[in-house]
Amino acid sequence: MKSFYLTDPGIVRSHNEDSVTIVENMLGEHMLIVADGMGGHRAGEIASGIAVEHLSERFKALSSIGSKLDAINWLDENVAIINAEIIKYANSNPECMGMGTTLVVAILTDDFLIFGNIGDSSGFVMKNRKLHKVTKDHTFVNVLVESGELTEEEAQNHPKKNVLMRALGASDKQELDKFAVETDVDAIVLCSDGLTNMLSVEQIESVLNDEELDIETKLKKLVRKCNSRGGTDNISVAYLVKESNGL
Repeated sequence: MKSFYLTDPGIVRSHNEDSVTIVENMLGEHMLIVADGMGGHRAGEIASGIAVEHLSERFKALSSIGSKLDAINWLDENVAIINAEIIKYANSNPECMGMGTTLVVAILTDDFLIFGNIGDSSGFVMKNRKLHKVTKDHTFVNVLVESGELTEEEAQNHPKKNVLMRALGASDKQELDKFAVETDVDAIVLCSDGLTNMLSVEQIESVLNDEELDIETKLKKLVRKCNSRGGTDNISVAYLVKESNGL
């Protein structure tokens, strides 16, 4: 496997509230994580940091994640702990009330690939040079799209496109959506909405398919493209490629 991740504040925000990492456990199984924090007084970066640090440290300590069902249960258990930790921190620090974070995670083993998400950070797979979105955004606008009240095109410029329906820290119980995917993919991509709000899937796909660029340069090019279009949000990407292909 080849992997790389990076995060950038963009050119409008004064600080970065995203957190991102890629880790391996003792068996060499992989976990990718992106969290996009929110809240005043830098509380967003605290919330996203709690999520990413907790998951990554727990995963690295595992000899193996086990079966697909084991992995799903592990994610649910740890997301519940993270949610409680974020709420506890906010209650102990009044200036951080309202803090929260999105979360998108992918776990890849020899036997399965699963994604989980809360909020509007996205998970994709690359297969046959095409990028396919796996996760579904928990936004007000996406609810309207799924009910047929808005088209995808109308949703792109809707004034409430960034209103979240779910986020860690928002309430005592937050449910992680899970998606099982076949393992015969070429690559996995996770990102915050700072990327997908600036670039289309086709534009991201074009950069990732550029065979003249190495994996690190591809992600840096994506960030540059976002910033050249205004860089209105923090931008985070985690990218894992199977070494048997030329991506």
